[in-house]
Amino acid sequence: MTTHFYEVALFGEFFSRDLKSILNRVTLHSESSQPMHSCEILFEPVDAQHQRDQGQEPIVLRTKKELTDPDAGWILYSYLKPESVRAHPEATVRPWATCQVVGDALGFASALGYNKRSQIYKRGFVFRRGALAIQMFQQEQVDPKTQQPVPAHADTLWEVEVKTANPIRNTRETPISQYIDAVLEVQLLMKGLLDLRRQDV
Repeated sequence: MTTHFYEVALFGEFFSRDLKSILNRVTLHSESSQPMHSCEILFEPVDAQHQRDQGQEPIVLRTKKELTDPDAGWILYSYLKPESVRAHPEATVRPWATCQVVGDALGFASALGYNKRSQIYKRGFVFRRGALAIQMFQQEQVDPKTQQPVPAHADTLWEVEVKTANPIRNTRETPISQYIDAVLEVQLLMKGLLDLRRQDV
């Protein structure tokens, strides 16, 4: 029997004016923090539209590279459809497959029959809390001429993702419920400052 790897997550957003108080509270309840600046590229199958016309949801591939680390390679990953709200009403739980790609990740995705759909940059902070990574970032757009990131406007919304840092298995020793409890703990810690919620994407 094959068992999936999963990601457990909660999401939120806030205005720049709340950044300092939210940073302070997250820092207080985290073990470490560091700046993050990542590039993410989304790929979909060449026949994605045909699949949608047939009533199927195409499997999208994502590649991600951390730009603050000059030695970081591309990570290629894919999420499947989130488990139903009935199964997990409190948090987003979705099957997650990931692999390190040595060399040209974009060429690799293309060879698998995928086309580039979009590219974004995220700049902000990542905090570690036990098995969780808490990412707080603003999205940067891409300059069409240079293909380089354009710094976000001061009033761009901040996005927050509280999620398991690595793919997890649902086993007797490490049940998914333990990770759901961990993200709900962060939700409680942020209450009154930041509304973290389940999201079906």
